[in-house]
Order: sequence, then structure tokens, then C-alpha cells
Amino acid sequence: MRERYVLLSFDVEEFDMPLEYEYPVTVDEQMRVGKAGLDAIMPLLEDSSVEATLFTTASFAMQYPEPVRALSGKHEIASHTFFHSHFVDAHLHSSRTKLEEITGKKVTGLRMPRMREVSMEEVKKAGYLYDSSINPTWLPGRYDNRHLPRTWYREEGMLRIPASVSPQFRIPLFWLSFKNFPYDIFKKLVKQTLAKDGYVCLYFHPWEFTSIDGYALPAYTRKPDGVQLFNKLTRLVYELKSEGEFISMGRFADKKAPAFAEADA
Repeated sequence: MRERYVLLSFDVEEFDMPLEYEYPVTVDEQMRVGKAGLDAIMPLLEDSSVEATLFTTASFAMQYPEPVRALSGKHEIASHTFFHSHFVDAHLHSSRTKLEEITGKKVTGLRMPRMREVSMEEVKKAGYLYDSSINPTWLPGRYDNRHLPRTWYREEGMLRIPASVSPQFRIPLFWLSFKNFPYDIFKKLVKQTLAKDGYVCLYFHPWEFTSIDGYALPAYTRKPDGVQLFNKLTRLVYELKSEGEFISMGRFADKKAPAFAEADA
């Protein structure tokens, strides 16, 4: 049987989502909620059989350097640019070098906040080896990426690893689906995708796993949250352990590098 991989990732960031809905939240509170979420998922990150990728903003890492440095010993720290709500191309390089300074580890991966479009030429120039800023589906009001490849591909010399969508109908297997789909349906879609593609790329945010009920956000983004959602994720991770190996996206990229190089030859 071929090897199968579960690419579990979290966007470790300041909790600025309320700003999208014109709900004021200070930078201090954004950081506090983001850190509370990171603390909430620590039992999962401490699981010896789970290796994850933490796409981290440099601003969050500067606020909490010790936890980020400690996590880099077991998990991959990748870039989520410098700030979650503000971006210029120069942040691609500065966020990578700042994260490397904090962790003492090489940073090779990028995910743009909110899966924002980014130039692969600029990403390559900034020193990254792979990018995971694509959700190859249609999300009304956000993006329509149904024309893009559903699985990993190369673009302008950059390895791109999209968030997973189901083989049929491109149903996104991301945080909002996990919150709102019945558990058994989500799990079935994940297992179908894993069987078809040989891997599945899932992403969440730590702040989902703390209480965010007090913010004026749409209900479909808020509930479930906290312990209830964490228990749901823990169950999924436990059930997927028999289906595939949990590895970082950087390690997955390394496994695809020979095929990537061969295609360029």
C-alpha cells in the first residue's frame, strides 16, 4: 500500500477577524486571544505521533518568542507573513528572517493570510521553497479557484501545496467546513481525499479552540468553539492516525522535491 500523509496545519496569528466585521479589538486583545488558542491546542501538539506545520505571523512570534521557539523543536514553523491584517511584498522576506532569528531554524514555507493572492516570483525571491496559499475551490465573497489544480503542483519554479478539497465537487476541507459539517460527513470526505491523493492538507486557527462567542461574528464562524471544537479535532486526529502519517508540510515538500526536479529537467 502506498504511503499516505496527513498535513495538519494551524495559522498561528493575532485574532483580528472581528475587524473584518467592524467590531473593534485592540492589538493586545488580538494577541491574547491568539495565545489562548495556542495554549488550548497544546495537548494535541504534544502528541508524539503528530507533527504539524504552524504558519506563524512574525508579529505573533515577536510577542511570544519562547513558546514559538519551543514548538519549533517538534513542529515546523512556517511564515504567515509579518502581520495578519497588513501586507507588502517586503514582508515575505522580513517575516521569514525574523522567524528564523527567533527559532534558530530555517523557514521554507509560506501561507498568505486569508489565502490572499501572491506573486510566486516574489515568494521565490524571498527564499521560500513551497507555498500553501491556495484553496482550490469557490468561496463566495472571497475567491474562485476552481480552475487551479486540486493537488500539489508547480508554478514559476515554486512548489504549491493547496489546501485539500474533495475529489468530487471540490468541497473544501478547511476550518469552516469542520465547524459546520456533521463530523461523520467531514471525516468521510477527508478519508476519500486521502485515499485518492495520498495525502490531505487540513488547516485551522488556534483561536477557534478558545471561547470567541463574545465577538460580533457570524454564527457559522463562531460555533462550535473552545473545548467542544477541540474535542472534535482530537477525535479526528485520533481516527486519522490509522489512515496516514502526520508529517510537516516541509517534510512533504522534501518528498516531492525529486519529482519536482525531474519535471524541470
